[in-house]
Amino acid sequence: MYSLKVQGAFSSAHNLRGYKGKCEDLHGHNWLVEIVIKSAQLDDIGMVLDFKYLKKKLNVCLERMDHKYLNKLVYFKKINPTSENIAKYIYDQLKPSISWLSCVTVWENSASSANYEE
Repeated sequence: MYSLKVQGAFSSAHNLRGYKGKCEDLHGHNWLVEIVIKSAQLDDIGMVLDFKYLKKKLNVCLERMDHKYLNKLVYFKKINPTSENIAKYIYDQLKPSISWLSCVTVWENSASSANYEE
């Protein structure tokens, strides 16, 4: 099995509804996002997918959240914008155009991350 990983980043603000503590207040993060693609096969030139293609798809997705208040995005009006839900949101956005998408990891800081995979 082959695995490819690419990373991207975005900055945004959010607050967690129903949370008791600092995160219930408006605050921001410089998010790091990693996507993993897995495939058992390579194409005719020996690649799973072109890194350039993966980075472009990821960056288009992340641009929708960059410098935004996540709670105001349609997806997060009812779903709490936790790291876990942000990872699932990114996965759901990318899966239609990247069929071999395996996992999305979202870091809100260098020591804390959440994964989503099906």
